[in-house]
Amino acid sequence: MKAIMVMFDSLNRHMLPPYGYEDIYAPSFKRLQEKTVTFDQSWVGSMPCMPARRDLHTGRYNFLHRGWGPLEPFDNSMPEILKNNGIYTHLITDHQHYWEDGGYNYHTRYNSFEFSRGQEGDTWKGVVKKPKFPPMIGGHDLPSVNHHDWVNRKYITKEEDFPQAITFERGLEFIRKNSQEDNWFLQIETFDPHEPFYAHEKYRKLYEHDYNGPHFDWPRYGKVNETREQVQHCGFEYKALLSMCDAYLGKVLDMMDKLNLWEDTMLIVNTDHGFLLGEHDFWGKCVQPFYNEVARTPLFIWDPRSKRMGERNDCLVQMIDLPPTLLEFFHIEIPKEMQGKPLRDTIAANKPVREAVLFGIHGGHVNCTDGKYVYMRGPATNDNQPLNSYTLMPVRLREFYSLQTLKNITLMAPFSFTKGIQTMKMKSESVYDVDFDAYRTMLFDIQADPAQSNSIHNSEIEKKMINHLINLMEENEAPEEQFERLGLEVHAPIA
Repeated sequence: MKAIMVMFDSLNRHMLPPYGYEDIYAPSFKRLQEKTVTFDQSWVGSMPCMPARRDLHTGRYNFLHRGWGPLEPFDNSMPEILKNNGIYTHLITDHQHYWEDGGYNYHTRYNSFEFSRGQEGDTWKGVVKKPKFPPMIGGHDLPSVNHHDWVNRKYITKEEDFPQAITFERGLEFIRKNSQEDNWFLQIETFDPHEPFYAHEKYRKLYEHDYNGPHFDWPRYGKVNETREQVQHCGFEYKALLSMCDAYLGKVLDMMDKLNLWEDTMLIVNTDHGFLLGEHDFWGKCVQPFYNEVARTPLFIWDPRSKRMGERNDCLVQMIDLPPTLLEFFHIEIPKEMQGKPLRDTIAANKPVREAVLFGIHGGHVNCTDGKYVYMRGPATNDNQPLNSYTLMPVRLREFYSLQTLKNITLMAPFSFTKGIQTMKMKSESVYDVDFDAYRTMLFDIQADPAQSNSIHNSEIEKKMINHLINLMEENEAPEEQFERLGLEVHAPIA
C-alpha cells in the first residue's frame, strides 16, 4: 500500500468548484472531486501554519497549550511512526517555515526530504544591496522579509523556476521512481496559494483586468483599508495562484492515471486553513474571529479499499484525523495520545466520528462547531489573561522566547500526553493582535446564515455549545487558566 498527500497552504474552500464556486479556472479540482470523497464539514484545528502541522504530526490539538513552535520531545509524529514501522516517508516542500526557529524539526521526522527555495521571504539569495521595490501597498510587517522576497523574485521568472513547480516536479519524480515499490508515504507540500500571490504570467492572464494602481499581491493582516478596485485586483492575483495550484494538482492526477496508482494508493488533498480576501472587511488568516472563509477547509480523500468516488461526506473531520487515518491504512497501532479518529469507515459509509470540534489560535477565541452552529468564545477578561505556554522548546516563528520570559519559567506537572515529562510554564508572548472589544463572544447559525452576517442570541443553543466546548477542552487537558480566561468552570457543564 502507498499514500500520497498533496497539501496546499491557505487554499480557500469557498473559491473551489467542488464547493460551488465557478468563477475560477480550476478543472483539476473538478476532476479531483470525481475521483474522491469530498468533505463538506472539514474544519481547522490549531492555527496557523506550524500549529496546524503539529496537529498533522501528533493527531491532537496544539493551540490550547502553546502557539507556534517545533515538535516537542514527547510528541508523537505520524511520519516518524510510519518510518519506524518500515513505511518509507518522504517530504517535498517549498514551505520555508520548516527552516526557521519555530519549525525546524518537523522535516527531520521523515526518512528523507527535499526543499525548494524562494517562497515568501525565504532567506535564499545573498544580496546586500536593498532591492528596488515598485510602488506598492501591502507586504510583510518585517522589512527583512520584504527585502528577501523581492530578491527572490528576480530568480523566479520562468514557470519552471517557481518553487511550486519545482516541488511538484520532484514529487512526480519520486512517484515515477517508486511506483513499483510498496509501503511508502509521500507528502508533496507547497506554500501556495499563501501570500504573496505571485504566479507565473500565464496564470495571471486568465484574469486580465483593468488596474492602474500600485503593485498589490500581498495584503497585510487586518482591516481592509484599500479601495474596492485594489481589493478586487488582489483577489484576482490570488485566483491566478490558485489556478497555478490547480495545474500542478492535475499533473499528480495524470501520474496516478498513467501508473494506475488508484488501485493501491491513498490520495489526500488538503490544506491548513483558508484566507480572508476582503470578506467581513478583513485580510488574512490570523485575525479574529475565524470566519468560515478561514476555518472551513477543503478536503478530498481517495481510499483504494472502499473505492468511494464522486461522493460528498458531511461528517465533522479535522487535520488531527489524518495521522490516525494514515496509520490505520498501513496497519500500524495508533498511539493513545492521538485524539483524531481514523476515517476509514467515515469515507466508506459516512460514519460520524464526533459530535463537535474545537478550533482556534493560542490566545485567541476558542471556537466550537457541531456543523450547524459555530460558537466563538472570547475572553472574560479585558487583558486576555491568564494565558501561559507549556513547552520544552521555547522558540516561536523566527526567534526565541524573550530572555525576560525565560527568567520566569516554572516547571509544570506532566500532562498525560507528555509521557511523564514536565514542561516549562511561562507567560505567553502574544504574536497576533485580537480586537476582543469588537469581537467578544459570538454564535452563528451557519446553515441559515452561511456568510455569518449576524451573530444570534439563543440561550439554549449557547448552553449546548458551551457544553461541547468544555467537554472538548477537558478531553484536550486544557490548562485550567484557559477556562478562567474564557470565564468557564472546569468540570461544570451548563445545565
